[in-house]
Parts: sequence; C-alpha cells; structure tokens
Amino acid sequence: MNTGTGQKLYQKACSIIPGGTQLLSKRPEMLLPDNWPCYYSKAKGITVWDLDGNSYQDVGYHGIGACVLGYGDDDVDNAVIDAIKCGSTSILNSPQEVELAELLVDLHPWADMARFSRSGGEAMSIAVRIARSATNRDVVLFCGYHGWHDWYLAANLAQGNDNLSDHLLPGLKAKGVPSHLSGSAVPFHYNDIEEFHRRLSEIGDRLAAVVMEPVRSSDPLPNYLETIADLTKKAGAVLIFDEITSGFRLCPGGAHLHFGVDPDISVFAKSLSNGYPMGAVIGRREVMEAAQDTFVSSTAWTESTGPAASIAAVNKYIENQVQEHQKKAGEEVCEIWTKNANATSELAIDISGIKPLSHLSLKTHESGNPSEQKTFLTQEMLKRGFLATTSFYATSCHDAESLAQYDQAISEVFGHMSDHLKAGTLREALDGPVVHTGFYRLS
Repeated sequence: MNTGTGQKLYQKACSIIPGGTQLLSKRPEMLLPDNWPCYYSKAKGITVWDLDGNSYQDVGYHGIGACVLGYGDDDVDNAVIDAIKCGSTSILNSPQEVELAELLVDLHPWADMARFSRSGGEAMSIAVRIARSATNRDVVLFCGYHGWHDWYLAANLAQGNDNLSDHLLPGLKAKGVPSHLSGSAVPFHYNDIEEFHRRLSEIGDRLAAVVMEPVRSSDPLPNYLETIADLTKKAGAVLIFDEITSGFRLCPGGAHLHFGVDPDISVFAKSLSNGYPMGAVIGRREVMEAAQDTFVSSTAWTESTGPAASIAAVNKYIENQVQEHQKKAGEEVCEIWTKNANATSELAIDISGIKPLSHLSLKTHESGNPSEQKTFLTQEMLKRGFLATTSFYATSCHDAESLAQYDQAISEVFGHMSDHLKAGTLREALDGPVVHTGFYRLS
C-alpha cells in the first residue's frame, strides 16, 4: 500500500466523509485502490502535483472532463480573480449572467433563453423540472448518464431492477428515492430506434420529456437524432440534450450543432467554465418560460465567478478553435493505443467514443480479466509519472511532446502487460486490490 501523504489523508477522509470523496469518479478505488495519490497541491496545464511534491502528467480523465483549456488557464483564472476583487456576490445581480446568456443564445440560434446553476446534476434537474412544468406531464424517457438526483435514480426503484446498469454506472441503488416515483423514469438504449418506438407507445400521453446525450460512446446512426427529435415533437414532449460531457468537444457550443439536430433544451456544465462551478440550461422561449410557473431558485446561482469563468472560457474556445486541437490529440492517443497493442503478442483492445473523449477497452484474456488489466495499466503508468487509465479527455494543453512521452510509456506498459498475460502472472504483478468497476459502498 502507498504510504504517501495523500493515501494517509484519504484514510482519514473515509472516517469523516461518507464515501471518502464528493465525486464517485475521484474515489481512489475507481482508479488505483491503495496506491492512488488521492489529493493535489497544484495543477497547471496537464501537470498535477500531489501532497508530497511528486508531479504527474494527466493523460487520462483530466479533471473528469472539466478543463478543456487545461488546468489553471490564465485567462479564465484572471477573469475569476477580477470578479472576486469586485465582490463575488451582493444584494444586486451579477451583470455577467446576462452577458453569458446572450453568448450561449448567440451560439445556439434555436435557443432564446437561459437559466444557470452551479453544477451539472442540478442543471439537469432544472431542465427536467421545466419540461414537466411546460407539459404538465410526469414521465421522462432517457438514455445515458444524467447525474444523481431523484428523477434519474427513480429508474431503479422497481424491485430487482438495475435499469441504469447500461447507462454508464452499474450498481446504483435507489435507496432514499421516494417509492412513488417508480415508473417516472424509463430508459432506452442509444441508436435503437425500434426500442424508442416501443417506449413511446407504452408511455403515451404521460411523456413529459426525452432526455439523452446526443453522443458519447459512438456516433449516432444516420437519421437517428433527427428521428428522435421528430417523434418527441409529435408526442408533445420536450427534447432535452444533456451536453454536460459532450459540449464544447466537437464544436463551440453543443455537439448537437455538429450533428445538425436542435433540441428544445440543452444542458451544459464541466467544459463550459474550465473547472469553475457552473451549469447552464438553454432552450426555446415557449418551453423555458415554464420556469416561471414552478420554483427554481438558489442564492449560489447568483454569484459572479461562475459566469465570469464561463464567458472567458467560451470566448477563448471560439477564438482558438480548441475543438480542432482536441480532435487531433484524441486521434493521436487512439493511434498510440492501437499501434502499441498491435506490437504485443497477447493484448487485444477496442476503442470507442468521439476522438476528444476516447475510451480504451481491454478485452478479456484467458489468463486475466479486464479489471486486472486496467489496474495494471494505471499502476504502471503512475510509476512512469502519468495519471492515466482507460480513457483520454483531450485538452488544448496536450501537445506533441507530452503525447510522445505518453507513447513511450504506453509502449513499455503494454509490453509488460502482454508478458504477464502470456505467463498468467498479471494478478501477482498488481501492488494492491483490483479497481472497482461500479458503485460500491465503502466500509
């Protein structure tokens, strides 16, 4: 077990913070149990320093996708510092929220209005509340991952059900979600238009909204998103695109602009503000004005640093056409994975996702399993100075030099993994427990 300062602090955290962290994806058990550095003292560009002064290059989840411009971007940070110097909140409203609303509406010609929050999950709850208010209906038909709130976890209320297991994270229990919400959230699978038809027929005129990520692990099939939009409109429901992960990856704004399909509401967070707390719900006027018929309000949504960060980040994204750099970096990492896997005798892989959000799947081997392989990969890359696992979230700071160093490290690690698979010794090569793959209660 790693006895560094970060691991020691994490053991303390587990005794006073339920679950150890605020975000499941940042639990060390999800990355490298017992050996992950756990905490940072500084982050800049793609470099992260732990509490013991060790530095690592983040060629992995990179802030769980929150920092498209890299950690600690000077332009975004300076905009936030200016907002802080002026007082981040008062009895009056921040003018930056009007400027940000105009900026987002201008980027999305179909949209007319915007509401803001300070996180992605609550922004999704706002969007669903508005849709239910606008339609006077209750049932939500969804695809993909959309956060932790009751409206979403209600999909798992039925006894023995794990409806969310195919939507990014298995093992989520609906404990604490009111039982009367059972049946109010119904899942469908991406690119399966026949299943979508069946769900629409089953729900009928109870459908309030269709909630989905326009893209994640694979591109939409031809006319898929167009058909979803058309059928949702005919059903009298609201189409909500969750762009919390996909936004600002393929183009300035939402990925739906890249695919040419307009929703009724689109939701943003993460890359919108390059790491600062911010969420946005934009939409058509006739839908968004339903927010005035329900209660959607919070003091924290009126502070100025989130909008200031978002304005600076979005303008820099547009000015530098950051999506082109993200695409190129993603393509290079996918080539690195493929080339180095093909150079081994035992390693087989699959690659999925849009290029700026690429995912590596390590196939089952007779002498190992994917979880052991993922753990070994993260363990050995950490020893070589990389925070890296089976996903790559591209930023504007992933340059040729850093990716060349990553290439060299991956070559070595894939080679060693292949040797262990051939010898049947991979489990023995791990320095600690195998990585968790779903939701586990920590004891």
